[in-house]
Amino acid sequence: MPLAERKSMSDIRHSLLRRDPLSAAKEALYHLDISLGSALQTTGGSGGGSPPMEKSSVDLVEEFIFHVPKDRNAQPKRLSCLQELQLLEIMCSYFQDQSRDSVRHLIFSALFGLQGNQVDDSRMAMLSKLVSMAIAVGRVPILECAATWLQRSHAVCCVRVARVLVDDYCKVVPGSAHTLKQVFNTSPAFCCQFITAVTALYDLSSEDLTPPPALLEMVVDWITEDPRLLLLTFLNTPVPAASQSRGCLELTPLLGLLRWSVKAPLANQRNRKQALANGHAELEKGAGQGVDYDELYSKLHLSVLQVFLMLQVHLTEKNLIGQLSVLQWEQVVGLVDEVGRLGEELNPLHAAGHVQLALDRLAQAMQVAMATGALLCARDELRPLCSRLPHNNLMQLVMSGPFQPPLYPHIHAPRPTGLPPHPHPSPLSPHIHSHTHTHAALSPHNAHTHTVISPHAFHPAMGFPYRPIR
Repeated sequence: MPLAERKSMSDIRHSLLRRDPLSAAKEALYHLDISLGSALQTTGGSGGGSPPMEKSSVDLVEEFIFHVPKDRNAQPKRLSCLQELQLLEIMCSYFQDQSRDSVRHLIFSALFGLQGNQVDDSRMAMLSKLVSMAIAVGRVPILECAATWLQRSHAVCCVRVARVLVDDYCKVVPGSAHTLKQVFNTSPAFCCQFITAVTALYDLSSEDLTPPPALLEMVVDWITEDPRLLLLTFLNTPVPAASQSRGCLELTPLLGLLRWSVKAPLANQRNRKQALANGHAELEKGAGQGVDYDELYSKLHLSVLQVFLMLQVHLTEKNLIGQLSVLQWEQVVGLVDEVGRLGEELNPLHAAGHVQLALDRLAQAMQVAMATGALLCARDELRPLCSRLPHNNLMQLVMSGPFQPPLYPHIHAPRPTGLPPHPHPSPLSPHIHSHTHTHAALSPHNAHTHTVISPHAFHPAMGFPYRPIR
């Protein structure tokens, strides 16, 4: 940086030191906008990507927005609760008023991106509060920036933000989930990433890590209204970038939601057992909140299978059948191990029905995932893996089918033509241009208790004879 510019930044800092904290923060944000906006104009047409932030700009952000003292040995300044709220309002107004998407996303990344692979607690706390406020007051530009941030940041950071949002809207204030639920109509991209983050957070490994009733009901409502929501990030990600950076969230929440629906019968039974052991009354309906867990997880399972069928159409359109595995083999191995361990925790005599329901859903999901190209493996690979699990008739039927190699690029199954658009208007329509199709055979009205799925691969243009297990 030239000497004159260094002097200018030094003058700016001395000027900001004479201001009150909120005025200084607003001015620092203004200078960051000028600096990065100009750099973006310079590099925008050269294909060089986002310009790096100068160290002097980093120092201004740290000192006057996040109040990190220049002298690292000094105590950091703390804003009062009112000042913090006013700072969040300043940020909200800036992102709302900034008309250039590229600059808005760049500033958001500059403020809340990882600094040298270090997680800054104060930044994460500020980010969580900013996104929570954006949900409350309907600031869509911030939610769109947050969606991109959730896609590109480390999963540990994404889970921290998701935990705050769940606390704010699904736990602390009864009925506030309605506010978060409305985001589906304004920022589907954020909803997709939020679902991916909460499925990474809540893995049903304990009662504390079981999704709260309000969260579960909201996610199922979103997906039931339009299952294409789960594919939004995947369909808008370039093919070369389809394999996410190590440590980031998955491209789709399919694995996490599949974990929810498969493990739910066992996890809920475990939670009830522990509640009884601790002297609490058994709760059948979502802690008295009128939530029917069994019904919600059944609807969730049906939607996940529907999305696998939709995914096959998109993979075929993009000529990715046999080339891109949406469910990784290692993930399936992990899920099978989790189901096995959870089943062993329960008394088989008292939980046989719950174990069988979990295994039925797992068998269904593996069959559909293999047949649609979402899981690239053969039955011969799955047989020794699933032999660790308790006996299940449907699993035996799926595993005893004929040898079925993975779908390879040179094997192109005919794709359905002339598929109708989604039957209901959806805010996702501008985001997803490809036609998708909901099979009539997947209607929840066809639900029966005992279902048998043909172990043979099915023609993608034919309806899939599935009825959800209740």
